[in-house]
Amino acid sequence: MSSDDAVGRHLVELDEPSGTFIDSFLVGNGTLGAALRGGVGSEVFDLNLDTLWSGGPATAVVDPPDPETVVRLREAIAAGDHAEADRLARANLSDRWVQSYQPLARLTWAYGPVPEHVTGYRRTLDLRRAVASVRYAPPDASAHPGLDVFVSAPAAVLVATAVECGVFAPEEALEGANSPHSTVGVEGAHPFVIQREVRDGAAWTVVTGRVPVLVTPGPDEVVRYPDDSPDAAGTVPAGMGFALVACVEQTADGARLIVAAESGFRGPAERPSADVGSLAAVAGARVEAARRRTTADLRVEHELDHRSYYDRVDLDLSASGDPAAAAAERYFHLGRYLMIAGSRPGTQPLNLQGIWNADPTPPWSCDWTTNVNLPMAYWPAEPTGLADLAEPLFGLVTDLADAGRRTARDFYGTRGSAVHHNTDLWQFTAPVAGEPKWSSWPSALPWLAAHLGDHLDFGAGPHPQADVAAALPVHRAAVEHTLDMLVADGDGALVVSPSSSPEHTFVVDGQEYAVDAGCAMDQELAAEVLGRYLALTEHATVAEPGRPSDDDLTARARDALDRLRPVQVGPGGDLLEYMTERIPGEPGHRHLSHLYGLYPGTRITETRTPEHFEAARTALTLRLDQGSGYTGWSQAWILCLAARLRDPALAERSLAILIEDLSSASLLDLHPAEWLPEGWVFQIDGNLGGTAGMAELLVQGHDDAVSLLPTLPPSWSTGRARGLRCRGGHVVDVAWRDGALTGATVTAGGHRVILDVTLGTSVGVRDASGAPVATLPVGPAPSDRMRLAWDAIVGERYTVIQGQA
Repeated sequence: MSSDDAVGRHLVELDEPSGTFIDSFLVGNGTLGAALRGGVGSEVFDLNLDTLWSGGPATAVVDPPDPETVVRLREAIAAGDHAEADRLARANLSDRWVQSYQPLARLTWAYGPVPEHVTGYRRTLDLRRAVASVRYAPPDASAHPGLDVFVSAPAAVLVATAVECGVFAPEEALEGANSPHSTVGVEGAHPFVIQREVRDGAAWTVVTGRVPVLVTPGPDEVVRYPDDSPDAAGTVPAGMGFALVACVEQTADGARLIVAAESGFRGPAERPSADVGSLAAVAGARVEAARRRTTADLRVEHELDHRSYYDRVDLDLSASGDPAAAAAERYFHLGRYLMIAGSRPGTQPLNLQGIWNADPTPPWSCDWTTNVNLPMAYWPAEPTGLADLAEPLFGLVTDLADAGRRTARDFYGTRGSAVHHNTDLWQFTAPVAGEPKWSSWPSALPWLAAHLGDHLDFGAGPHPQADVAAALPVHRAAVEHTLDMLVADGDGALVVSPSSSPEHTFVVDGQEYAVDAGCAMDQELAAEVLGRYLALTEHATVAEPGRPSDDDLTARARDALDRLRPVQVGPGGDLLEYMTERIPGEPGHRHLSHLYGLYPGTRITETRTPEHFEAARTALTLRLDQGSGYTGWSQAWILCLAARLRDPALAERSLAILIEDLSSASLLDLHPAEWLPEGWVFQIDGNLGGTAGMAELLVQGHDDAVSLLPTLPPSWSTGRARGLRCRGGHVVDVAWRDGALTGATVTAGGHRVILDVTLGTSVGVRDASGAPVATLPVGPAPSDRMRLAWDAIVGERYTVIQGQA
């Protein structure tokens, strides 16, 4: 069944408006985002811009600690003096926090009369067309009035069209009269100035203002607004300006609202603009350009643009006939939709809430949290055909590799670059004020660098030189810092010091501590970044024989990789989180950092590291038995680990918890936030991590083979997927019935394809002309699996036919 045959598979439908932000429908173009409540006759738009943050460049600059602090800290760790290590770790923090992602404003458009009673209410988010709609029937009318909303990337505007709602009168809109389309109301998240006028037969609303110069989270929360004036160039040190322009007019399609906005962001190291008049002129020009076009024209252009990304991949579980499978399929589609709506080339990366936030003091600053949340948001980019939408992440990582040099020097006395557990628009890289269990984690850059390496691994054919050129300096900066963070343990093996396992603690003599040496995640990241750097330098040398070499750094990296202390297996058979067995501060902790090597890393596999594979399974079981996975993003990580462990029952359970217990009515991922009225906050990472996990259930390529249906959940009895990517650059379509493979195609990314299928499956391979292809059995293979290999032509499509030897 094609996507056109089952449009309903790509719809999120609800039968009542949203009373809270977390039940909203989200629309966006990577820059301008809107959360919609779906009211009757009146719509609420919580608006955002990807570059609207508090602060300015100077808020990322911190005073360095005493350079001897880290020296004494390493000595305390080596001596096993945990109390002193904790004291020194606190002394090695900064006194600053990252800045906060800011809402733009809340618009309310009274687009039609509000009947006392309605029937047939339905609000719909069409994921394939990226259009949110509301329809309802007043008791005395045969028409079904309502609203359609989309945010166009090509036109850079939001367009909302009232349907069957009467005739628009611009003078009444200006006066706020009680009639259809009577007003655009504005609630400012920040102090603002509003101007209204009727011009060219349309009602115009212009909102301008400035965001805070400082937002400090926590119990001593501070929100400080600017009291200065722009300089002659219109710039300020902090507290950027913003402008929002909204126009309501009558068209052949009905009344419509067009919205554009502009922020004063000019670059992470540049003073932002507070010249709100100029910002309003830019936004106004976008609205004017859109006004000259019909709604139908704007919508067709928007849909074609959106579907150029969305239609690359599809997952169809409708033939399973199971409600759980239908819910999972919709969740998968929503995750890809949110990435397309929230991250585009030239925009900022997805933050904790994507580009959607209604709170000037959002939980965790709505920042880029690097110890899992930011990476997780981009986990589905490569496997689900959206690699180009990860460009904002690649750009941020490149910038952080430079910005973090002063942090490495000042806080650790190392070369290279250090980035800690969160960052912001101004590229803050220091350890924030707070607790060592989250602040004293210096390994964000190796994790972020992994995305550049993964991008190369997923590419077809030889690595493009541009991608290698982008990845190499980031890896070089991460390796320089990593090498200087390594110290010899008592056996002469190298361990990262200081080291911590993100946001977790261990208990010694009844006290909780966080800072140690050689924590599992840091060791995994060190091994990964060293190995990838060596591969990149070798590739660059072969491709560019005359390029300057990194001979000294390469030699040091190779030696360190050979001496690196491996992650240990404890007496109970579990993969240890710390260098030695420790009592966990929270046995059911939400972070699964020590399992990085299983996922998202690729070191731990059943064929290459069988002991660690089973130790990871045991470690995950211990966490789950104590209640881990109580946040959406944590449960998404569990799903990804279940996929790699080939545990269908755990995958089924994880999907059920993620979708039924940790999602809002509109399927937005939730994180507990007991201090908020709703008790939850939306976080986009769980949606996207869940999408990545579902792709891993169907196709994997990390273990040197294209693995088909490695972890099929029981409820997914019959289905098909197309366009999934895997390492090696292969593109895979796969179909199955009653849990068994019925066929697949593999578009080869290299000159050899190794296929991994269930043991006993009889398959044949044919090339693009239909001719049989000779295959050979190869090993090793995971238990209950077998592997076949054939020589391939890059870019050629091979058909895998079940039931043919």
